[in-house]
Amino acid sequence: MCGICGQVRIAGDKPVDQEMIRRMSRTMFHRGPDDEGYFFDRSLGLGFRRLSIIDLGGGHQPMADAEESVWIVFNGEIYNYKELRAELEGRGHKFRTSSDTEVIIHGYKQWGTDVFNHLNGMFGVAIWDVKKCRLVVARDAMGIKLIYYKLADGVLTFGSEIRPVLAAENSRPEVDPSALNLFLRFRYTPSPLTIFRGVKKLAAGTMLVVESGKCREERWYNFRAEPFDSSVGDREATEQLTAIYRGAVKRHLLADVPVGILLSGGMDSGLLLALMNEHGRDWPAFTIGYGSSFADDELVDAAETASLMCAQHHQVRLDQEEFEKALPNIVRFLEEPVASSSIVPMYFVCQRARQDVKVALIGQGPDEMFGGYNRHLGVHYGERWRGLPKGIQSLAGAVVSRLPRNETLKRGVASLGVADRLERYQNVFALHPAETVNGLFRDTNGRFPGLVEFVRPLEPQMAGLDELGGFQLLEVRSSLPDELLMYADKLSMAHSLEARVPYLDRTAVEFAQRLSAHFKVRHGERKWLHRRVCEKFLPRQILKRKKRGFAVNVVDSWFQSSARGKFTDVLLDNSALMYSLLDPAPVKKLLDDHQSRRQDNHKLLFSLVMFEQWLRGVRSSG
Repeated sequence: MCGICGQVRIAGDKPVDQEMIRRMSRTMFHRGPDDEGYFFDRSLGLGFRRLSIIDLGGGHQPMADAEESVWIVFNGEIYNYKELRAELEGRGHKFRTSSDTEVIIHGYKQWGTDVFNHLNGMFGVAIWDVKKCRLVVARDAMGIKLIYYKLADGVLTFGSEIRPVLAAENSRPEVDPSALNLFLRFRYTPSPLTIFRGVKKLAAGTMLVVESGKCREERWYNFRAEPFDSSVGDREATEQLTAIYRGAVKRHLLADVPVGILLSGGMDSGLLLALMNEHGRDWPAFTIGYGSSFADDELVDAAETASLMCAQHHQVRLDQEEFEKALPNIVRFLEEPVASSSIVPMYFVCQRARQDVKVALIGQGPDEMFGGYNRHLGVHYGERWRGLPKGIQSLAGAVVSRLPRNETLKRGVASLGVADRLERYQNVFALHPAETVNGLFRDTNGRFPGLVEFVRPLEPQMAGLDELGGFQLLEVRSSLPDELLMYADKLSMAHSLEARVPYLDRTAVEFAQRLSAHFKVRHGERKWLHRRVCEKFLPRQILKRKKRGFAVNVVDSWFQSSARGKFTDVLLDNSALMYSLLDPAPVKKLLDDHQSRRQDNHKLLFSLVMFEQWLRGVRSSG
């Protein structure tokens, strides 16, 4: 895993500023402390920072073919590169290294931009076709890796992070109010927006193509799931998923450096460790916890899993003081505000893991793919709700709306009756109603876009999918890459650690998308098929553990007990930077309602704190 950056003039041959490209690359030293490289061709410049994982001696970039007709900078890993190499060699291609990077070069020469459909892996990549004067910049299908970019004055500037894009210009960008509104509603900023006005991020499975004096964005990944027919039974589906998981883990263990696992107390990472054990033993396993004062602490459960699976277990403990103290530095690495409370434990567990390993597997994915959250139950059974008489819906909705501190349930019930599919999904996704968030802004007349405007292009891929399947496609294409995978990438690379996500192997995701809801939620049981695979590998004491959530209890408890703490101080400070855009009065009412336990507003309050921390970080670095 590495960091890439570059700039190209879309029209004209004015030479690129080489020192600027070097300056952009230096902002990503943490992503690639092992090596750096540059390539310049008239109006094009490419920069690269390397974290060596595969072919430690032969993977220097930028890399070209023997004729130097195609150049590449590449961040990520291609897990099927050996199979693709054999296929390309059979077609006459000659290789000079053992790296996966060179496979992309020859794949591009063979298939053009369709090479991306041949790749099973994670990547942010830029390819310069010398003969065609064409630049292609692409993000992988699942969005595990990131590409940020800016188009201004006929110039395209891009990078693995926002940092190099900003380093290419002297002016400080402004906050995009629309992006801020979406962040406060959904806890993340969906592609193509970022919190910075004018700076965008490529959506998962899309690419930019610069040629003939134009720059266009295209969706290269257009997989449309064809649902399995009814003849596929439980046993066959379980066997198929087991084989897919086994293949994915085997591929993700490919490395020339030490590999470990970020281990929770749950079954997803437990299954991951069990599958890793088919290829070795004594894997380093890293867990973070919060001490015995919180019921949701995972240290004991993870230690038991590690013992049962013969792993080397390493623990990290986090307390409230460290949580609050670490936020500014973590926000700096994130570059954009993200309001998942898991960012702090993620940062510290990656820091500890990097002391022993260079690659860590993480168990992200099954919840989104197989229906592991409460919202999936609501989506799945929502059709029954819409079938009820309107009078019963209204009566039940009125009763729910009067419940104290049940904001999730209130939003869920209000969402189920929405007729438009994408609008309904948007409302389920939203952590806060649009009217609540809109009311926080000083400019109450501003128009703020919804998530629907940015995910509408995905609607054709939902054709043929049931209600739950359509919702999950949106999760896998939007919230997963632009929130969870984004902060996993940023916070692991803050410590020069490569995080890999075996469950998001393309074979696994595409298999799950073909399954009906019957295999995901059955008789109220979530992740039904995934659990059947877990039963083949895990003992009962792991399977019966309840799902634990960091944000729900720990952070809420810290808010409640921190009347004089930093979180509350930030929100009550009239000189806070966020109040240049937001109105202090409704923010303080949110805090008052939360502290009096009339409402559970900890998620929105945490989002506001994260935004303020981000603003302060931007100002101090500028």
